[in-house]
Amino acid sequence: MIARGLRLPVGGLVMLVLAACSDRTLPTQEGDDEHGFSAPTAATVQANQAVAAAMPEPYLDGMDAARRGLIARADDLVVTREDGRRIWNIPAYDFIDGAAPDSVHPGLWRQADMHSIAALFEVVPGIYQLRGFDLANMTLIRGEQGWIVVDPLTNAQTAEAAWAFAMEHLEPRPITAMLITHSHIDHFGGIRGLSQAFADDMPIVAPSGFMEEATSENVLAGPAMQRRAGYMYGRELPRSARGHVDTGLGKSPAFNGLMGIMEPTLIVEQTGQTETLDGVEFVFQNAPGSEAPAEFTAYLPASKAFLGAEITSRTLHNVYTLRGAKVRDALAWSRYIEEARTAFAEAEVFVGSHHWPVWGRDTVQTFLVEQRDTYKYIHDQTLRLANNGLTPKEIAETIELPPSLRRGYHNRDYYGTVRHNARAVYQYYFGWFDGNPAHLNALPPAEVGQRYVKLAGGAEAVMQAAQAAFDAADYRWGAELLNHLVFSGQASDSARALLARTYDQMGYQAESGPWRDFYLTAAYELRHGMPEQVMNLADTAGLLEHIGIPTLLDSMAARLNGPKAEDVTLSVGLELTDREDAYLLWIENAVLHHRRLDPADSPDVTIAISHPLFIRVLTRQAALGDLFGSDELALSGSRLKLLKFFSLLDQPDGTFAIVEP
Repeated sequence: MIARGLRLPVGGLVMLVLAACSDRTLPTQEGDDEHGFSAPTAATVQANQAVAAAMPEPYLDGMDAARRGLIARADDLVVTREDGRRIWNIPAYDFIDGAAPDSVHPGLWRQADMHSIAALFEVVPGIYQLRGFDLANMTLIRGEQGWIVVDPLTNAQTAEAAWAFAMEHLEPRPITAMLITHSHIDHFGGIRGLSQAFADDMPIVAPSGFMEEATSENVLAGPAMQRRAGYMYGRELPRSARGHVDTGLGKSPAFNGLMGIMEPTLIVEQTGQTETLDGVEFVFQNAPGSEAPAEFTAYLPASKAFLGAEITSRTLHNVYTLRGAKVRDALAWSRYIEEARTAFAEAEVFVGSHHWPVWGRDTVQTFLVEQRDTYKYIHDQTLRLANNGLTPKEIAETIELPPSLRRGYHNRDYYGTVRHNARAVYQYYFGWFDGNPAHLNALPPAEVGQRYVKLAGGAEAVMQAAQAAFDAADYRWGAELLNHLVFSGQASDSARALLARTYDQMGYQAESGPWRDFYLTAAYELRHGMPEQVMNLADTAGLLEHIGIPTLLDSMAARLNGPKAEDVTLSVGLELTDREDAYLLWIENAVLHHRRLDPADSPDVTIAISHPLFIRVLTRQAALGDLFGSDELALSGSRLKLLKFFSLLDQPDGTFAIVEP
């Protein structure tokens, strides 16, 4: 068993911490499990059995591909922190075995089964992968003097465990180059966990814009995004046949670990850029704005291996991710895949950042063609239907991949789905408004709920209609009715319990891991209440330290409480003593602005403070009032105005209701 903890140097980011939910008691029924999840209904059993009967034959992949090149397994892999909190637990998924249970979509079960092995694999001679040690893969390439590491996982502990396991079975050598394919944290956050193996002058290769994108994505919208990510990845769900089974992209993000970042020393700026790293030639493709804002792929001519990063995966990916993010450009994404397919046409193996490889030149070409055309079909047909007057909801109900793109498994709805990706394409071009004026200034959910309940004849009438919908297996309609009832504020515990049972069935039938986790997390919170804590601001300090000051000040502006700041005119000078950098912050018209401080400026109050200490103040690790009179802070002007300024900034912790008002 691997159970390691590593204390990261200053600069590491600690993952958000979710505390236990505050339990509530809802009515139960026979067949509920220990967490309250109900048994699959006869309709769910029938629906999943019908799916199982219609599953295609293995095509471009199969269990043999997911196990090919196996060197050594880590079946007992458990990674913990020093305080005992678990970060990664492969044995928790031991229940995934045999045929799909009635409570899991057979397609998602198949994907989950193929993800359930933690092991070291040989892809081709000189290229190895560690899969099942985190959400993403870590790839090792043998160089002349050491190992080239591609994507060092999410956090220090899982990266350290993966590296240690690899070195037990491969020749122990230093890390002579580090490649970070893109700006999502499961591909760079563990880099400091490998620092003891770094060779001198080890290059860190990353795509253009990496640092900005990697440090800013979760800052401006961080609390809301983290709360939604808890739903998307089923963080609070039990690992069981009625709970979380898989994300479709991998088992799960590695929660609770320490994450860090390091400045790249070599930037991939253009397609065709060629670099030799520890004697290995890489030909890069720069693919910004594909699956990530900053991303590259690479081709190794000597191995005829295409490192595809995440522009292709063995699942349909997200044009829009349910945790919340900027919508991606499906057309550009498709074009990047075609560019790679033609530029690296000699590739004999595709090596991805998730899942298992694709072997054989013809098979790689077919895989890339079908991935390319999946995104382009969704893009083109969404626009065709929109130009014929269909709204996003109508398009989502209408669009379906053609038979030629439904032959196998690699582009199924395991992670992204055709339905929500079509809505994303619509949003990319047309925004949130569907053109119907009734939706232009619609009533908020609580008021809509109250009026629908009244129109239906009261809460009991809605409850009866929802029960009838449940009994008829019309779960989408039942959820619609019960959602109005809950948001009306008139829902009984029985109504909440019925909505939870409804979400159970919708989750059990979902092929997408994130859809399943959203439904089941909603059911879990209806039964047990919200987490008492979603994020700790202090845990974000390691990320904030690497954010550009203008972005940091933008995040402060997004925390200004506008109603409280009405009629407030206030200016603050901020001097960062360790950076010889200074800014003017001022409130005008209930808006917080910032710019470089000019010598002619006369702010109401000026503070001189080090950048690390300023981060500690923002994350509430240090109290501003306690610093007055200390050597760590110099102040000129009104203390009261400085305290007034900080009192106008909200301190969001991501604790807010989603499935209830």
